[in-house]
Amino acid sequence: MAKLSLAVQYASVVQDLPTKQQFRKWANSALRIDAEIALRIVDEAEARDLNREYRGKDYATNVLTFCLSEEPHLIGDIVFCAPVVMREAQEQNKTPEAHFAQLTVHGVLHLHGYDHEIEAQAELMETLETEIVMQLGYPDPYLSEKEAAQHG
Repeated sequence: MAKLSLAVQYASVVQDLPTKQQFRKWANSALRIDAEIALRIVDEAEARDLNREYRGKDYATNVLTFCLSEEPHLIGDIVFCAPVVMREAQEQNKTPEAHFAQLTVHGVLHLHGYDHEIEAQAELMETLETEIVMQLGYPDPYLSEKEAAQHG
């Protein structure tokens, strides 16, 4: 099993956020090699600033992943925007816990080099993400999108 060094920084006014132990479990589930990861949970102003500075997009997004090194092991930062994650969970009829779990897995997969900008890569990443999230005991995170596509 891969070794994980994990730091969790709570910089949000949102209450009832996942614990460091939950984040560790979720990150470990997607980890394939040793890693040093800093998770930071922020509010919309900081998330928007980071998204604008690093991606050129002027809005707060749910999660940002910064891979700092892949050798000799993964080193990276994953930043969650708590208000966006909570809002999306409600809109998608998910528990906040399930949505944070999915986004943690999503972020760790990004650290491993997976991406969703190209459709074939997006399908692979989504499949892996779904398998891991369901192994953790949560429902398929993309089920509502898949149902909409079938009926659309």
